[in-house]
Amino acid sequence: MVGALVLVLALLAGCTSEQSGTPGGSGGGGGDSGQQEAAPKAKLAASPANDAAEVPPGDPLKISVTDGTIDSVEVLSPDGKAVKGALAADKLSWASSEVFGYAKKYTYTAAATGSDGKKVELKGGFTTLKPAKTPRATINPADNATVGVGMPISVKFPEGKVTDKAAVEKALSVETSKPVEGAWAWLNDQQVDWRPKEYWPAGTKVTVTAKLYGLAYGGGAYGKADLSTAFTIGRNQVVKVNTPDHKMNVYRDGQLVASYPSSNGKDADPDLNTPNGTLIVMQKDPIGDFSNPRYGYTNVKKKWAVRISNHGEFIHENEENRANIGKANTSHGCVNLLEPDAKAYFDSALIGDPVEITGSKANMPTSSDVFDWLIPWSQWQKMSALR
Repeated sequence: MVGALVLVLALLAGCTSEQSGTPGGSGGGGGDSGQQEAAPKAKLAASPANDAAEVPPGDPLKISVTDGTIDSVEVLSPDGKAVKGALAADKLSWASSEVFGYAKKYTYTAAATGSDGKKVELKGGFTTLKPAKTPRATINPADNATVGVGMPISVKFPEGKVTDKAAVEKALSVETSKPVEGAWAWLNDQQVDWRPKEYWPAGTKVTVTAKLYGLAYGGGAYGKADLSTAFTIGRNQVVKVNTPDHKMNVYRDGQLVASYPSSNGKDADPDLNTPNGTLIVMQKDPIGDFSNPRYGYTNVKKKWAVRISNHGEFIHENEENRANIGKANTSHGCVNLLEPDAKAYFDSALIGDPVEITGSKANMPTSSDVFDWLIPWSQWQKMSALR
């Protein structure tokens, strides 16, 4: 019996020795203690975070990882379409590359491998905001137009004022086939124009892009749609009228190509002058209506009408004033030409051609379109929201 007891005690002693293990062990129970698998090192994060709401649609989704590299990212729209994005070269981040829709929920799934070789996954979603309003915007010149060397680019917001002008201006770009120095300027809260410092070089190809969709204009308004246009600058043609000379000169590439006798606005009355300033051809009509009850005439139609301002000035035929054309200034502000000359000029004119007027007692006011060239370049530059 004694021998059997010694053997049992020996066996018990052996079991106790194995459980205590290396110094510092727990000394008893749970043979798996201290053997739990370490947590993965890689950590994935998303911005906007999971369940974020009222996210501006122009803000990109960004996925990033620490202590690892990203294997894949999938972002889905509510209708299951994949959202485009790109993984950085170092595989440490991913960013969406398209604008999200308004008032929609998007979901994302990302996978990464840690520096320890372990895989991790991140799932989530966010909801974009519903704008208070999405005002329409317009862009001019239109696609495929050929315009004169004085033509400005104009982006207008006819349905509301823009308060965050800097954000809008940053979303606008102008690309030209020839080097052209120019700048954007805000003419008011609803219009921003781009014009070159000097007249456009003839033949320049111009592409304008306005990335407005999803852009915050301020005051709860967001962009309704992106805009773009591509147009061409035509030949260089400039009209020059020095009102006391009673003639209108037309220049091509700096060379005089035509000189037409004219009768301009009445010299003695500044309100009826053809005002000084650089204007542009804005509109062409084979027959224009010049009725003006304020001055006592109605149902007055004139041929070959070329509008050069919204202040009321045109270049047009006026055979009824033939006796004064080339001799005296007797119009109410328009440049009167003989019919053959008016037709010849009409046929040669492009929208955007500059018309330079000098010699009058009055200057053209900057109170109506298009007055871009009435503003000195140094002042124009200060009218940018990014100055």
